[in-house]
Amino acid sequence: MPGPSPRLIPRPKGGNPCGTNLSRCRAGNEELGVLEHLTFGLWDYGVFALMLLVSTGIGLFHGLARGGQKTSEDFFMGGRRMSALPVGLSLSASFMSAIQVLGVPAEAHRYGAKFLWMCVGQLLNTLLTAKLFLPVFYRLGLTSTYEYLERRFSRSVRLCGTLQYVMATMLYTGIVIYAPALILNQVTGLDIWASLLSTGVICTFYTTIGGMKAVIWTDVFQVFVMLSGFLAIIIRGVLLVGGPTMVLAIAANGSRVNLADFNPDPRSRYTVWTFLVGGTLVWLSMYGVNQAQVQRYVACRTEREAKMALLVNQVGLFCIVSSAVACGLVMFALYKDCDPLLAGYISAPDQYMPYLVLDIFKTSPGVPGLFLACAYSGTLSTASTSINAMAAVTVEDLIKPRLPTLAPQRLTLISKGLSLIYGTSCITVAALASLLGGGGGSFTVMGVISGPLLGAFILGMFLPMCSTAGVLGGLAMGMALSLWVAVGGTLYPPSAATMGVLPASGALCPRYNHSTGTNHTALLGPLLPPEEPTDSAIMRDFYAISYLYYGALGTLTTVVVGVLLSSVPGEAGCQAGTSPSIMGGSVCPPPPSPSLWHLLSGRAKQAAAPGRAVVGHHEANVLSGPHGRQELRGRDPGQAQSPTGGTGGGWQHPLVPSRAQHRHGPPAAGDPRVGCGVGGSPGWDDTGWRVQ
Repeated sequence: MPGPSPRLIPRPKGGNPCGTNLSRCRAGNEELGVLEHLTFGLWDYGVFALMLLVSTGIGLFHGLARGGQKTSEDFFMGGRRMSALPVGLSLSASFMSAIQVLGVPAEAHRYGAKFLWMCVGQLLNTLLTAKLFLPVFYRLGLTSTYEYLERRFSRSVRLCGTLQYVMATMLYTGIVIYAPALILNQVTGLDIWASLLSTGVICTFYTTIGGMKAVIWTDVFQVFVMLSGFLAIIIRGVLLVGGPTMVLAIAANGSRVNLADFNPDPRSRYTVWTFLVGGTLVWLSMYGVNQAQVQRYVACRTEREAKMALLVNQVGLFCIVSSAVACGLVMFALYKDCDPLLAGYISAPDQYMPYLVLDIFKTSPGVPGLFLACAYSGTLSTASTSINAMAAVTVEDLIKPRLPTLAPQRLTLISKGLSLIYGTSCITVAALASLLGGGGGSFTVMGVISGPLLGAFILGMFLPMCSTAGVLGGLAMGMALSLWVAVGGTLYPPSAATMGVLPASGALCPRYNHSTGTNHTALLGPLLPPEEPTDSAIMRDFYAISYLYYGALGTLTTVVVGVLLSSVPGEAGCQAGTSPSIMGGSVCPPPPSPSLWHLLSGRAKQAAAPGRAVVGHHEANVLSGPHGRQELRGRDPGQAQSPTGGTGGGWQHPLVPSRAQHRHGPPAAGDPRVGCGVGGSPGWDDTGWRVQ
């Protein structure tokens, strides 16, 4: 049974020549059908308001229950007592914003089911994060991920990472708030300012009142709202087409079941390689080192629960992405003979989903409201996470180091005030975006910033020879190159053929002949990719690479440049044999430094000079300081620490305690190591902190 085609032909893209709210108009000797004005009804707004009300209630409950948040750690980390299930679902919801809710089905409609390979990239990211990055951040007990950069390199690197993150996240969050409001306004007439203010104000309110717990538990609610919206669309669409078998058959006939696309051309928007390479690194930059995600999984009670949260997150992402792809295939099956974009019913691919929902549910009051709640659940989850994360890095990286004696209650008030300020700033950015008329590029923004930052953490954790000058130079070059390519790709977009857009058809879009009174078909023809340009200039090739490679390009550039600069002999300020300080200072590599192979194979002890305490690219024993924070203590390089806390065999990350060390904590009172820092030998003071 073929899917229903639109009942009327569209308004011309330049506007409706017949006025508004008309179902017929004259064009020469023909009477043309004009697309009816589709909009949300009272029931739809009621469902949307209910979602906002529940989200607000969750925030109030966690803000006021048990006396609220007494410390900044309660506000930002939930007291580090969160369990795996809610944290995992929150991780799933955070980066599936309304842009993805609206955009992924449209991408599946235009490029096919190969978008499912994104799930494999997400799985690889989960495995790498759980193995490489999560243990580092969890055992160090950090609130801000950028504190690691100071411990490994210097305070300047930490501030550089913090400022880049805050600027990019504020811009990204503003786009996330504005873009769905713009899209829904263009299709349904939904008031753009009402949607901006309602979602922005409510999100800022419950994030400011409830902190991390409110963010996590509202995300749990919102991820189920998102899945419910997708499920309703899939069920209704499959019934209209004639069953899942018919949907798959139509999709296969339209080349949409194309999982085996191994095209190595990096200009092709989606292939197996773009998802496995570019997609994995994009998600790794978001989950491995991004403050918003790390802040949640280190809030779990144990490291094992943190890893379980990543597993739950993977299941949630698979459900969301596969549901969105299924919506795209159903959409193609419904409109296989009259594509709404080709016919002119909509003016941009992002408008497919709201058009589809209002078309198939126009006789079902309230159901379109579920989709509206679905889209804005993505917005709320992303925005609330970003606001809380920006406040956290501001407190930890900018305020605490300068005002270390602030009382916990005052820090909590400052944290809430910063959440309010950042929420207001994001609404302002969204308003400015509406004035500028732009709403795209959310993934581009995060790729340009997060890719180089991922490279900085790779340099710090896995390349021991890297210095402060190297990582700063790498960050600058990585950001410059990825920004250059992203801007070039925006100014000189690749052709549809280069990106791999699949054909669509408008062959059966109806027209009505006024002179004869009979209708006939306007053969608009298939939507074929335009011809390839004849020139091969850089703007047509280099700028045409898939956006999923932007982050990978920034990461690779940062790592390569960082290693090269760190290898330059005679860096300014370097003195042979200088040992780096814990919280910043020189990280000049005293030659010879152990190679990466030595570190990974557990042979670092053979490359270090006997009797030398080494940090970063050297060997070190890591002991717990008070309050779960970790500091370094030099040890005999002849005793190689294994990852499990024993000696010999494996390599223990120099800034990360083993599980045994994480349990034992600082030296006990009376330990001969306490106070042995006098006379130039590093030791511990009576507070449990290491002294030089």
